[in-house]
Amino acid sequence: MKSEEQKSSRREKDQAAIELLRQLTRKLCSNDITIARLAAFNLSWMQEDGLAILTQVLLGDFSRTSKKAAAYGLRSMKGRMRKMALEVLEQGLKHRDRTTKAACVKALSLIKGGAVKKGGSINKPIASKPNMKKV
Repeated sequence: MKSEEQKSSRREKDQAAIELLRQLTRKLCSNDITIARLAAFNLSWMQEDGLAILTQVLLGDFSRTSKKAAAYGLRSMKGRMRKMALEVLEQGLKHRDRTTKAACVKALSLIKGGAVKKGGSINKPIASKPNMKKV
């Protein structure tokens, strides 16, 4: 009797976990970057399952927003999954999709502590006020 209750409660917990992973995956593929990043952060706490989902989104055929959020989730990994997440980001540097490469470059540079400069901005000197003659 007691073992049947334990099996049913374990099954319910597994079903709940699977449903949570589905919801987070749907949110990760959202067009709203805030929702996607929050889902990626939550997935980063889910160890192997989170790593697998984030890797699939980063290296798969997903939107730019989803890839950026997945890179955020990978760089937010803690503990024993951190090293594997770094390997996935380095693997993304060799990917043929330029969105994936860009997301991985930025994530790795943020991990290493460097700031990323946006491309296309040219440093122009600030024009000073012209000299006015006093009369």
